Amino acid sequence: MTRFIFITGGVVSSLGKGLMAASLAALLQARGYTVRIRKFDPYLNVDPGTMSPYQHGEVYVTDDGAETDLDLGHYERFTGVPSRQSDNVTSGRIYQTIIAKERRGDYLGATVQVIPHVTDAIKAFAVAETDGLDFVLCEIGGTVGDIESLPFMEAIRQLRNDLGRERTAFVHLTLVPYIAAAGELKTKPTQHSVRDLTALGIQPDVLVCRCERPLPESDRAKIALFCNVRQSAVIPALDAKTIYGVPLQYHAEGLDRAVLEAFALPAEGSPDLTRWDRITERLGNPEGEVTIGVVGKYVGLADAYKSLNEALVHGGIANRVKVNIRWLDAEMFEGDSDELAQQLEPLHGVLVPGGFGERGSEGKIASVRFARERKVPFFGICLGMQMACIEGARNTAGIGGASTTEFGPTDEPVVGLITEWMGKEGLEQRAAEGDLGGTMRLGAYDAALSGNSVVASIYGGTAISERHRHRYEVNVHYKDALEQGGLVFSGMSPDGRLPEIVERPDHPWFVGVQFHPELKSKPFDPHPLFKSFVEAAVKQSRLV
Repeated sequence: MTRFIFITGGVVSSLGKGLMAASLAALLQARGYTVRIRKFDPYLNVDPGTMSPYQHGEVYVTDDGAETDLDLGHYERFTGVPSRQSDNVTSGRIYQTIIAKERRGDYLGATVQVIPHVTDAIKAFAVAETDGLDFVLCEIGGTVGDIESLPFMEAIRQLRNDLGRERTAFVHLTLVPYIAAAGELKTKPTQHSVRDLTALGIQPDVLVCRCERPLPESDRAKIALFCNVRQSAVIPALDAKTIYGVPLQYHAEGLDRAVLEAFALPAEGSPDLTRWDRITERLGNPEGEVTIGVVGKYVGLADAYKSLNEALVHGGIANRVKVNIRWLDAEMFEGDSDELAQQLEPLHGVLVPGGFGERGSEGKIASVRFARERKVPFFGICLGMQMACIEGARNTAGIGGASTTEFGPTDEPVVGLITEWMGKEGLEQRAAEGDLGGTMRLGAYDAALSGNSVVASIYGGTAISERHRHRYEVNVHYKDALEQGGLVFSGMSPDGRLPEIVERPDHPWFVGVQFHPELKSKPFDPHPLFKSFVEAAVKQSRLV
């Protein structure tokens, strides 16, 4: 019997619902239960694929090619359960589906309304593909009181009646602020948030209270009294030194026990948290540290590179070192070689991540050249690989006018628009003037590695599958010229048409990949490329 946990938030956004959902799922998993986590996003975009990273943070991509909310990255990193397209839905996607059905006449002349048609669609999404699971956790985006989230709130209220109390539980995350002038924590915002939630017909079973100071038992008792929950189900949530310590903290405060008790399930004993203990021990007791420079376009918002940040941390865990990340705006290196040398010389590794658009591109190319010439470990991801190929074409292959058609017409299109490729359903085609949303090469694709390559030794094999999100591709017609300049194409699509990985065998560590390996890295299973890159940075740190 599958049980559903609906997670809502109140008072303010950015309290950490996604992290709490991921931590709760990890705790249930550690008790032997099977879990899946889903995200309901109230915005009208069909998916976040066309949204600026400054608006929404990174776009997380699943194996089956869905562009999703970044919280799905937390879900995967904490549970190891691969997310699917069915694990993230937006109001836009719900309405798009309903309007398409209405146009086809599927509603047989009925008046299409929010209730029951929109709420029914949300409920169908929540319960789809859940057979055989013990728990499905559904996180509702936004905060209680948002107009946009009302249909979702109504849908989960109805699901309590449809599925029964024995199969549903509501967990509400709220804020207990500390007022310095009064010298105390204030419970009133939590009381108001729960009042608003109950006005929608939802009585929370568990309250998770974000606070910056320990929550006194007297305040827990007060919240329990006024919010109509058991005192043991009022769970304090203080800041952690690392996000990977959050499951341990939630267990110590009794979150998993409170949730199991809400379902009348046995909560005795403790979950097996060995791997979380090991991770936090390594993070808390590093044997050294390295500094990696990330030369990107969206460095003003850390969430724009959330998975990348975490994958570097995972590489540090694997090597028992602390990874310090220095976020560097690529634009500041354009035409300023002195600034570039001043910023990059102290680094133990340079990483150029993915991105879109011309802004900062020459700074990224200059960073690649610096890393190549100074023998500093270099890692190029997606656009970063393309910039490495353009740099190689210009400076080692004698193609001075090398560029990408993404930035405009060029006589030497070393990188160009990918118009067709072999997908899981056969040949996929795209046009330059087509829609932007959902039209890239998305999801997991296979690649074949050269047997004697650096990357084959890193992966420990020659067949890999990695997740992609890109519209432009390195032009395979330049392969021979680039290889003569020392940039080897060590990974290709199985049909040999699309370059997947380039490397420089004469360099201490120089790898560019067209895919996004950071999307598959986990704290307990670091991605081999990040593990190897950080290892190379450790060696570099001994030379600097």
